[in-house]
Amino acid sequence: MDEKPKRTWDKSSKWPEEMHLLKAIIAKTPLVETTKWGGPVYTHNGKNVLGVGGFTNYVALWFFKGVFLKDEAGVLVNANEENTKGLRQWRFSSMDRIDEKLLLYYINEAIAVEEQGLAITPTKKETVIPEYLQQQLDADNSLKTAFEGFTPFKQREFCDYIAEAKQDKTKQARFEKIQPMILEGRGLNDRYRK
Repeated sequence: MDEKPKRTWDKSSKWPEEMHLLKAIIAKTPLVETTKWGGPVYTHNGKNVLGVGGFTNYVALWFFKGVFLKDEAGVLVNANEENTKGLRQWRFSSMDRIDEKLLLYYINEAIAVEEQGLAITPTKKETVIPEYLQQQLDADNSLKTAFEGFTPFKQREFCDYIAEAKQDKTKQARFEKIQPMILEGRGLNDRYRK
């Protein structure tokens, strides 16, 4: 059986000199290189500290707990404001943008952050039950009990499925689809999970 080639976010063929220089600088630290998610990740005492990879317009170094870095030089960016809480990137578009002394300062600060055990506490998402679904649950105790037996994540999947419907007839059709699933204890997307 043929194995699928591993996906990689490292387009180092476009940034070979920059990648080599960044790796050489990182090698001067106590970090240990490993491969995760298709690219080089550097750890300290088994914990992810930073990663490096090439992209279309830049090569980036990212700090997994970058939110805790002082960033006195103002070089770090949050690549995805909506979803990224702790990770911060430092992007380089050419060799001359890589300042070894400053980079080592940031890396050593990131190691210190890891040693201090600083971490972001994940926020719990509140499950908001759409009015239409709540009415159905209130009208049927066995349905309500079955729904409450799901994890909050699976409850949110059902809620989002109903809430995304704009028209009442669509809400009703969707409810008719999920009602037997709820009663049988099957999650909305269980068939896609293994």
